[in-house]
Amino acid sequence: MPDDVPGGPAGALAVGPGPSQRRPRSLLVVTVVVLAVCGLLSLGAVTMEVGLTGLLPGLLLAAVPVGPVLATVLWLDRHEAEPPHLLAFAFGWGACVASLGALVLNTLSSELLARAVGDVTSTSVVVAPLVEESLKGLGVLLVVLVQRRQFDGVVDGIVYAACVGVGFAFLENVLYLGRAMSTDGGGSLVAVFVLRCLVSPFAHPLFTMAFGVGLGLAARSRPGPVRVLAPLAGLVVAVGLHAAWNASASQGATAFLEVYVLLQVPVFAAAVVVALLARRRESRLVGRHLEVYVRTGWLSEAELRMLASGRGRRDARAWALRAGGRPAAGTVRDFQETATELAFRRDRAWRGTQLPSPDEELVLLRRLAGERARLLQLVPDRG
Repeated sequence: MPDDVPGGPAGALAVGPGPSQRRPRSLLVVTVVVLAVCGLLSLGAVTMEVGLTGLLPGLLLAAVPVGPVLATVLWLDRHEAEPPHLLAFAFGWGACVASLGALVLNTLSSELLARAVGDVTSTSVVVAPLVEESLKGLGVLLVVLVQRRQFDGVVDGIVYAACVGVGFAFLENVLYLGRAMSTDGGGSLVAVFVLRCLVSPFAHPLFTMAFGVGLGLAARSRPGPVRVLAPLAGLVVAVGLHAAWNASASQGATAFLEVYVLLQVPVFAAAVVVALLARRRESRLVGRHLEVYVRTGWLSEAELRMLASGRGRRDARAWALRAGGRPAAGTVRDFQETATELAFRRDRAWRGTQLPSPDEELVLLRRLAGERARLLQLVPDRG
C-alpha cells in the first residue's frame, strides 16, 4: 500500500450519524411539497405564455447547459462534498420558488410602472435584477439558517449560490426559448439557444455567487459588522452585475459584446480565482486542524499528508479503485469527507462561530476509524 493512502491501525468502532445530523421528516415533506407546487405553477405560467409547442423544445434545450455547469461548480467542492439533498434544494429553489416569485413580482412591477409613469423599459434593468437576486439569495440564506453546520465558508457559498442560479437560469431559459419558438420559429430559437445556453450559461450562477461569497465571509466571521455588511455587499454586487447584463442585452449586439468582453469575462475569471484560492485555503485549514489527531494517534502522518493535499486525495482514491474497486474508492472518499468535516468543525470552534462539542468530535473520530477498518477489509493486501 502506498504511503499516501489511508492506513494505520484498524479498529471497527460504532459509526453512525450524530444527533445534529438528523432532521425532522416533516421538514423534508414540507420542503418537497413547496418546491413541487411552485415548480408546477412556474411551468404552468410558462406554458400559458408559450404553449406546448414552445414548452417542449424549451425544456429540452434549456437542459443542455445544466449538466456541464453543475459539474464545473461541484468540481470546486471536492474537499467536502455538500449533501445531495441540500444541492437539490438549492437547484429546486432557483428553478421553482425564485422563478415563480420573479414571474409574479416582475409582472406586477411592470404593471405598476405602466400605471404610474407609462414607461416599463426600466423594469429589466432596475426592478428585475433586484427582485431576482433577492429571491435567489434567499435560497442560499435558508441553507445557512437551517443547515448552518453544512455551511463552512466561501466555497460553500459559491456552490450553493451557483446551484440556485443554475436552477433559475434553467426555468428562465425555458421561457425565452419557448417564446422564441412560438413566435418566430426555428431561426430565432437557434439564436436564443446560442446566446443563453452556449455563450452565457454561467450568467445567473455568477450573479448569485457574489451573494454566496458574502455569506461565506459572514459564516467565517465572529459576531460583528462583517456578518451583516459582507452579505449586503455581495447582494449589491449581484444586483449590479445583473443590471449591467440586462442593460447591455437591451442596447443591441455591440453593447452586449462590449459588456460581455470587458465586464462579464473578467468577473467570471475573478470568480474562478476566488474559488480556487478559497479551496486552497481549505486544504491548509484541513492540514492545520487535523494535526492534533496525529499527536493523539487517531490519524497517521501519511493520512494527514494525503488529507491536506488535493493531489494526495486524488491519488488515494485512484489507488483504492485499482486495489479494491468502487467500494474501496467510495470508502476512501467517505474517509476524506469525514476528516474534512472534522477539520471544519474544529475551525468553527477555533474561530468562535460554533461551540465545541466533544460528543460530535468523538462521533466523527469513530466514523473515521470505522471507515479505515472497512477499507482494510476491502483491500486486505496492502503490499
